[in-house]
Amino acid sequence: MPVSRDRSESLPNQGFPHSATVLAGSVLFTAGVAPIDADGAVTPPGDVVGQTKQSLGIIKTILAEHGAGLADIAKLTVHVAMDMQVDLTVAWDAVVEFFDGDVPPTSVIGVTVLPLDEQVVEIEAVAGLSAD
Repeated sequence: MPVSRDRSESLPNQGFPHSATVLAGSVLFTAGVAPIDADGAVTPPGDVVGQTKQSLGIIKTILAEHGAGLADIAKLTVHVAMDMQVDLTVAWDAVVEFFDGDVPPTSVIGVTVLPLDEQVVEIEAVAGLSAD
């Protein structure tokens, strides 16, 4: 695995690693991944949890195309078009569930609007790829 996820010894445990190190190989940066289906439609419309999982599933597919997996993610940035702060918490909980608790360093950011109609989530990932 080309990524090491690390918790700081000096900071309180907040349930996620504070940093990640890409140990070897190349670094992959995704574009902002919108929660679209095979026809390019936003799915499910307006649903923070569903769109978080859909976007992460697409990221998982992109990683697989490069011989990588979820454990190779060094950093996630989750953008949520929010009505209330609770939307950020709901998105975070969906990320934790998707990663089965082994979450990479992640920023969850509230934004005013995203590009597509009915889109409320967009996710970017940075991953380490093996040197092979």
